[in-house]
Amino acid sequence: MRSPILVALGVIIGLAGLLWSLQGFGVVSGSPMSNTVTWSIIGPIVLIAGVLLAVWGWRGRASR
Repeated sequence: MRSPILVALGVIIGLAGLLWSLQGFGVVSGSPMSNTVTWSIIGPIVLIAGVLLAVWGWRGRASR
């Protein structure tokens, strides 16, 4: 059974991770997070976690 709440939460977390990654790499400027190594590391980790959560929610659990 699919869980739309997990999918939506995963997408939101993934988008936050993408934004943090872009800020960390200096693509998006104008914040204290821009061009910072910390956000260049944390961003992709959060992005991957969000994608995995969305995929897990989309696939759902097997019925028994």
